Amino acid sequence: MMNGNKTDFPIPVGRTAVGDAAFSFHCHSEVSCFLTCCHKVEMYLYPYDVLRLKNRLGLHSAEFMRRHTRIAEGSHSYFPAVMLNMSDQEGYPCPFLKKNGCSVYRDRPSSCRTYPLERAVEKLPGQKELKIHYFMTHHSYCKGHQQERCYTILQWERDQFLGEYNLMNDLWAEVDAFFATNPWQGEGRAGERQQLAFMVCYNIDEFRTYCFRRNLLSGFFLSKEERRRIKRDDAELLKFGFNWLQFILGDRRTLLPR
Repeated sequence: MMNGNKTDFPIPVGRTAVGDAAFSFHCHSEVSCFLTCCHKVEMYLYPYDVLRLKNRLGLHSAEFMRRHTRIAEGSHSYFPAVMLNMSDQEGYPCPFLKKNGCSVYRDRPSSCRTYPLERAVEKLPGQKELKIHYFMTHHSYCKGHQQERCYTILQWERDQFLGEYNLMNDLWAEVDAFFATNPWQGEGRAGERQQLAFMVCYNIDEFRTYCFRRNLLSGFFLSKEERRRIKRDDAELLKFGFNWLQFILGDRRTLLPR
């Protein structure tokens, strides 16, 4: 979530701002609401979420998208969002929910990993760094708030291994804010440039093929180590893709051309 016009970030409805003070929360199999939050979820997936899930499931990213996602309205009108499809079983559970819990827990999406918090980022005018905001959700069914275990934001981020997710999602927030400037040169929705951007962001396996067939890396000054990481690691390829899109669509100096 990006906001470049206000310094007082709006608090979402039904949420409270979380500052430096500790909060109480603990989710475990003994609480009566265990797994309730894994049903009927309106869950947005970010590019890194898709990357982690498709690798966990051993699926090509295009196949993962076909099986498990749908297109929805994004944070602005110039680029769509991706949402996770719930199972059509009774109660509409998450498709990765099994009897004993989450079957993709180590690679679960950002929103699951962050819950009961929600994280938002803000780009203040004239500043390069993003400002981070956390909000506490208040679902009436959730008994985790009544548990005695306490966390600070930093402790929660460490406990839930949010570091890599937050890094990649912050990069994505920058790209999505760029898409909000409507860089499609009048093509409109689902034009050639927008389809290319969607492939880069959500179909990393297809982008890998596209990238190396067209030898994109050779067009930029990249160290041998950078090239090695991009060729071997999906996350590094996604980072390159984010920079490449801003370079080709917005003439931004995110990469150094040869």
